[in-house]
Amino acid sequence: MKLHDLKPAPGSKKERTRVGRGIAAGKGKTAGRGTKGQKSRAGGTIPPFFEGGQTPLHIRIPKLHGFKNRFRVEFQVVNVGRISAYAEAGRFHEASGQDASKTKGPLTVNGELLRSTGLISSMRIPIKVLGQGEVSQALFVVADAFTKSARDKLEAAGGTAQQLEIPERPMAALGLDGDDASAAPARPARRPRARELAAQATADEKARLERADKARADKPDKADKNDKAGKAGRNEREDKPDRADKADRADKADRADKAGRADRAAGPDAGKAAKDETAETADGAERTARASEADQPDTAADPDSGGARSARAARSNRSDRAGKADATGPVAGTAAIADDADNAERRSEQPDRVDAAAEPTAD
Repeated sequence: MKLHDLKPAPGSKKERTRVGRGIAAGKGKTAGRGTKGQKSRAGGTIPPFFEGGQTPLHIRIPKLHGFKNRFRVEFQVVNVGRISAYAEAGRFHEASGQDASKTKGPLTVNGELLRSTGLISSMRIPIKVLGQGEVSQALFVVADAFTKSARDKLEAAGGTAQQLEIPERPMAALGLDGDDASAAPARPARRPRARELAAQATADEKARLERADKARADKPDKADKNDKAGKAGRNEREDKPDRADKADRADKADRADKAGRADRAAGPDAGKAAKDETAETADGAERTARASEADQPDTAADPDSGGARSARAARSNRSDRAGKADATGPVAGTAAIADDADNAERRSEQPDRVDAAAEPTAD
């Protein structure tokens, strides 16, 4: 056998029915849908819950309102009349294997006896004793719950109704004091929530600000010292220009004093030489001015021209500087007259620049 010889079992594969392929194919014309009607049309599907227009089942059935108690306890019930009858018949003594003649006091009936005698079916379900029937002898009945009538009948016959109680908190073990066991176990510390953490952070920040304000209020001297230091700095900055002016004036006075001492040390000969030098410098400046006036006769002829004004300014400055030289000494007077000569030369050059700027340019 080879791979191409493998085939599915006969009848396991059935070809799909091809409808609407003519009458000879068996599913032509109506294609198995019958004649007319909603189900023969395309899209005529009917939902399974549709019942032809009548009231559907999910509307017909009643709706049970209310709720189911999640904490409801299901009890196994036993009437006091049946318990008393079983006790008179000796069924409980037979189940426990005790001799009724040797038993002293009331008979104890608990869940094990009730289960062994068949009055209840299970020990896992709580037991409740009801008050139907009569009690003819004293019985000590132990159960999970009693009705008021059942309790009254048992106690009227001299018996006792002992109810089993589930403790809500741990009870004291044998040999221990009740105070030690009554204390509830400590719960694990719960992690603080984000809202609690934010509130705690806000309270801490508020307390910090209050402490800072209180500290500032308790220490006003430090703030006063800071204010005084700031005022002293401002006064010092305002006094700086005055100090600079005083320093400049002191420097000029020192230079003048040194120049005077130098003149006095040089003697009358040095003063005469300085005067001669000053005169020569002034004569050179005057000659330069006259030469500039000769080069520009129009300007020199005009008494208000720049050259005439420069010459007059040079002569006046020469006379002033000569007087100052006699008063301040030969060195200072020579320097002053040299400065006047330079100024006269610059003024003599100014008319040339003015005339050159005034000449019209040839197109």
